Amino acid sequence: MSGGGFCNFTNLEVTPAHYLSQNPHFVKSALARYTNWDFISLVAEQGIAYHEKELGQLFCDEGAEQIVEMLKSECDKYGAKILLRSEVSQVERIQNDEKVRFVLQLNSTQWQCKNLIVATGGLSMPGLGATPFGYQIAEQFGIPVIPPRASLVPFTYRETDKFLTALSGVSLPVTITAQCGKSFYNQLLFTHRGISGPAVLQISNYWQPTESVEIDLLPNHNVEEEINQAKQHSPKQILKTILVRLLPKKLVELWIEQGLVQDEVIANISKVRVKNLVDFIHHWEFTPNGTEGYRTAE
Repeated sequence: MSGGGFCNFTNLEVTPAHYLSQNPHFVKSALARYTNWDFISLVAEQGIAYHEKELGQLFCDEGAEQIVEMLKSECDKYGAKILLRSEVSQVERIQNDEKVRFVLQLNSTQWQCKNLIVATGGLSMPGLGATPFGYQIAEQFGIPVIPPRASLVPFTYRETDKFLTALSGVSLPVTITAQCGKSFYNQLLFTHRGISGPAVLQISNYWQPTESVEIDLLPNHNVEEEINQAKQHSPKQILKTILVRLLPKKLVELWIEQGLVQDEVIANISKVRVKNLVDFIHHWEFTPNGTEGYRTAE
């Protein structure tokens, strides 16, 4: 839940372009007031060692507990109180003599305050206790709420694609593109339910039901060129031999088993069939049955 226990606490590339909103300017003021570099400086001041992983992700060297302790220390420093096991069940807005107060019902006690900030929470990961209570408060006070949907979520297989469950645990780097044109380069992971991994989770934000996504299974290779070169220099090679040098062996063997790829001498493969194979690898059209929903959404 926290970067494998090491807390992915920020990213080197934090800009408004990385956020989805109906108002693209919405996030600008928040990012300008407190930047990722401000937080990185705070982490460094506390002597917390960290390292960069792929795509600018920053993780603690020794574990997420250090970030928790740092945040608790900052709360103590500024006099913030944290109330555990105190569920807010009701919020009211009271106005007397031009003064506005908010009254909060917490368990069997009441709290009053001049200003109230509500963290919206959400519907994802309900097993951790997440609820849509923040959305309900927003609606109560007339704040429009865009109908929520699961995002950063794995795709599930249609019935016709369930043979891919045999690849559960296999991963590879891909470029995945939604119909809107947005694309991501990262790892794709086959699971027993569908496809997941960072590339899929990111593109799920841009995918719409019934749409397909296009997946380039070898974004760093020109498959047509490699097959044609092999035809010239080693025409008696078996196609499988070439493909397993480029792709996970289990994936290639499943293709052959399903009749999607023929295991034959490359000299016998026509230009048309090479083109079809290239399209199959570089332009795999995958239509999800749906997503795994809020249970696994991030």
